[in-house]
Amino acid sequence: MNIQQIRNATVVIEYAGKKFLIDPILAKKGAYPPYPNSLRQDQNNPLVSLPTSIDQLINVDAVIVTHLHVDHFDEVAKEVLPKAIKMFVQNEEDAKEIKSAGFTNVEILQEDTVFEGILLIKTVGQHGRGKILEITGQVCGVIFHHPSEKKLYIAGDTVWYGGIENVLEKNKPDIIIVNGGDNQFLQGGSLIMGKDDIYEVYLAAPNAKIIVSHMEAINHWALSRKELRSFLNEKEITDYVLVPEDGENYKF
Repeated sequence: MNIQQIRNATVVIEYAGKKFLIDPILAKKGAYPPYPNSLRQDQNNPLVSLPTSIDQLINVDAVIVTHLHVDHFDEVAKEVLPKAIKMFVQNEEDAKEIKSAGFTNVEILQEDTVFEGILLIKTVGQHGRGKILEITGQVCGVIFHHPSEKKLYIAGDTVWYGGIENVLEKNKPDIIIVNGGDNQFLQGGSLIMGKDDIYEVYLAAPNAKIIVSHMEAINHWALSRKELRSFLNEKEITDYVLVPEDGENYKF
């Protein structure tokens, strides 16, 4: 498989001969206002440019949208993606919204979804802790499984909690992509994984390769690549937890 970090949680995955676009946010740098009640109120989103062309990004076999927050599926993605492209979503509510944007080939992920011979397993997630969950809403992850490939797990926008531990124990993925920028508002705590959460993933899956996505692209990030790499170095796990720059590829 080939995994390319694009920007924020946007990733392109080549798996068992098919190409998937995950959580596309495709606007130009600075197209949207900052998330309120958070850091960097003087900076518009996205904070950085795409590392490749939109034409390349949308040349895929399917799109997976883990949830509909604007930093995972934006207006530009709605405009430029072919309306007949295969779209996988987490639930009926998201399917209805994506269909209303004109997409005609929308499927709700299940625990036994099959696409072109690839098993796609919808997994749970928790987009924060406590009362903030009333705002952040439902999210999902997905596991890719095919006899010719290693097992891949995209955790999505989630913090570390028992549900993720159960997913790892049950499925034993070889490759794990976590969203790890520790994004948060001024109150309410982490919305996605911070460095301690990522370390918990490593402890639960010490033989897996972990790729950290969703970093330094949206104004409310709280964990930099530099700080995370320093932490991983202290823990002596830099061979197991990878922190890509935007545009960087990994082959497994």
